[in-house]
Amino acid sequence: MILSLPDAEATRKLGVALGRSLPAGTVILLQGDLGAGKTTLVQGIAEGLEIQDSIESPTFTLINEYLAGRIPLYHLDLYRLEPEEVEALHLESYWDGLEMDLGIVAIEWGEKLPYKPDNYLQICLSYCDNGRQIELIGDCQLWD
Repeated sequence: MILSLPDAEATRKLGVALGRSLPAGTVILLQGDLGAGKTTLVQGIAEGLEIQDSIESPTFTLINEYLAGRIPLYHLDLYRLEPEEVEALHLESYWDGLEMDLGIVAIEWGEKLPYKPDNYLQICLSYCDNGRQIELIGDCQLWD
């Protein structure tokens, strides 16, 4: 599915809708240039999950955990990492439900993940003449 969104507010509102509707265990792989709206989308997802905390990009912390919502939100940023560093983090603990409570996992620069987990939604954000274009590519299990 491809959507055209005129501004950051529309991007945030899409995030709110996703946060309200996606099930726990969903992994969102976010792709897009710097400033394309990845963090803005995650801020909306957090709002949809009823998380009151301020949502900041985890570019330097790598992972921000927000546990005080309807379900947890795990916000990851792989921008500064090399593929072997990503693999060494064993990020599957955030979506396999064995070590962490299942929640929504939003991964900025998700294309650096060496594999796609089950129940993923890939969101590609890009600039266009009238704002942003967002392409959603989902694993069919999300929609069952």
